[in-house]
Amino acid sequence: MAVAPRPFLYNALFKKNYVMLGVVFAGAFGWEMFYDTTMNKVWDYNNRGRQWKDIRHKYVEASEDDE
Repeated sequence: MAVAPRPFLYNALFKKNYVMLGVVFAGAFGWEMFYDTTMNKVWDYNNRGRQWKDIRHKYVEASEDDE
């Protein structure tokens, strides 16, 4: 025999349209932040040593010595 799902989530989050819209937007914003941060870390890991932030110190110090 199947157990009916508890209506707590529906009553708390999805019953009223403005609450559901807020939950959807907050969830989308949270997911975007998580995904963006994770993909930036993956990119940085796969490209370490080849990005400007990794090699900048070589060129900035060299240009300061020239002056």
